[in-house]
Amino acid sequence: MPRVSSKVPGVQGCAVERTLSLIDGKWKIVVLYKLLRGTLRFNELRRLIPNVTQRMLTHQLRELEADGLIIRTVYAQVPPRVEYSLSARGRSLEPVLMAMKEWGDTNLSSPEAQAA
Repeated sequence: MPRVSSKVPGVQGCAVERTLSLIDGKWKIVVLYKLLRGTLRFNELRRLIPNVTQRMLTHQLRELEADGLIIRTVYAQVPPRVEYSLSARGRSLEPVLMAMKEWGDTNLSSPEAQAA
């Protein structure tokens, strides 16, 4: 069951607002982008996103899972192994994530863009 954001009560607002309510965390878009390459474990995500704290990454992953954008798989072994992957709903964001990457590559790579 998707989580209901306090920023967008119920189903009010336009589709853009409702979409942003799902990916509004500082690290959510980055996590989703990193998971495009495939299933990753928690510590692999931490290494790929070095500036995120363990607490924040855990929080963002929980919200993404609650919203149905990622799948958390726990393997019953000692020590427990937990893997994260994109759900079909999360995978449907791939064109959006890639468009954001392409825009950033185009508009934020040049010295002129960095000075702005």
